Amino acid sequence: MKIFAHRGFSGEYPENTMLAFKKAAETGCEGIELDVQLTKDLVPVIIHDERIDRTSSGRGRVCDYTFDELRSFSFGYPDKFGDKFSDEKIPCLEEYLEWLAEEASQIITNIELKNSVYYYGGMEQMVIDMVRKYNLLERVIISSFNNASVLKCKEMEASLKTGFLLEGAIGNPGVYTREFGVDYYHPSMEFLTEEHVKNCSENGIGVNVWTVNEKDEFLKMKKWGVSLVFTNYPDRGKKAVRGVL
Repeated sequence: MKIFAHRGFSGEYPENTMLAFKKAAETGCEGIELDVQLTKDLVPVIIHDERIDRTSSGRGRVCDYTFDELRSFSFGYPDKFGDKFSDEKIPCLEEYLEWLAEEASQIITNIELKNSVYYYGGMEQMVIDMVRKYNLLERVIISSFNNASVLKCKEMEASLKTGFLLEGAIGNPGVYTREFGVDYYHPSMEFLTEEHVKNCSENGIGVNVWTVNEKDEFLKMKKWGVSLVFTNYPDRGKKAVRGVL
C-alpha cells in the first residue's frame, strides 16, 4: 500500500504549498495529492477551495484574481497556523511540476481537477499540456469529482492514469470504473467496504482512498488491499505500513 500526502504534508504545514510538498517528500512517501483551479488570467494554480478565504489572508474567488494578485496574499493558512507560515504563497502548477521533474524523482502526483463546483473550460488541456512539457505522464494521476472531465482527459491522452472521485458509495464500483476505461476508484474511507475493494480488484481497478489519518485506519486499508491512501500525515502512514506506529 502506497502513501500519498493529501495536499502535501497538510497536517503539519499549510496545505497545497511548496513547503507542504517538500516536507511530504522528506517523509519518504510515494506520492503527493494536490488540487488545481484556474485564475482570472488562466494560470493553473494549486488550491483546494474555489475561494481563498479559508487558507489565505485574502477573500474572494480564485477565478476573480490574476495569478500575480493571488501571489500578493499569504497562503500560510492563518486560521490554523497563525503567523507561523505567513511567507507562504500560492504555487502555480508549473512551479510544482518543475520541482517534481528536477528534485523529486521518486514522487508520483495525483492532480485533482477542481471543476465540479465551478467548471473551468479548457483546464483539462492546459494541465495535460503542462504535464507533457515536463515529461511526467508516467508519474501523474488525474482525478476529479467531475467524472466527465476525467473521461475528457483520457480521450486527450490515453496513456494517462485517471481516477473517478466519488463522495458516496456505489454498488459494483469496479465494473463502473472499468466500463469507462478509467484506472482507479477514489472513494471516501467513510463509505468504503472490503467488498468494494474486492469488486475493484476483480475488475483490475486500483482503489485509492481518502482521507486516512489514524493507525487503525491505515492498518484496515492495508488489510483490505487498497492500492494507496491519501493522508494529511504521510509520516504516520509510512510508520504504520512499516509496523512501527
